[in-house]
Amino acid sequence: MAQAQHAVRELGELLENNGAEVRYAIHPVAGRMPGHMNVLLAEAHVPYDQLYEMDAVNPIMDTVDVCVVIGANDVVNPAAHEDPNSPIYGMPIIEVERTRIVIVLKRSLAAGFAGIENLLFYKDNTRMLFGDAKASLQALVSEFKGV
Repeated sequence: MAQAQHAVRELGELLENNGAEVRYAIHPVAGRMPGHMNVLLAEAHVPYDQLYEMDAVNPIMDTVDVCVVIGANDVVNPAAHEDPNSPIYGMPIIEVERTRIVIVLKRSLAAGFAGIENLLFYKDNTRMLFGDAKASLQALVSEFKGV
């Protein structure tokens, strides 16, 4: 997500202006160090009350229409609770696979730090948007603006 935080905030504002409820879920170990994603979103002036911890957002995932995942891999991999043979089995994740539609922004299908395939990428409700996260988000913002 690095360098995409301002585009994330702008997309969030456009969605809110169209009546959507926007929340930002951050896994405790996301980023280069704990709290990294919180700092990036604060820098982009995302309202702090829209930032949700994993434990607060997981219980409502079944009610979410669209979830946009930016760059995350292992921290959203359902193998953590679906595959007892997975090296990440039992690891707490943000359960984005429970939302109606998941849009994943990544450069590729490459494995995360655990070195395993992400089962999320192959779920029926998942759509992949390959490319640079910042450029992809800026393109989405332009589409919403009708530019």
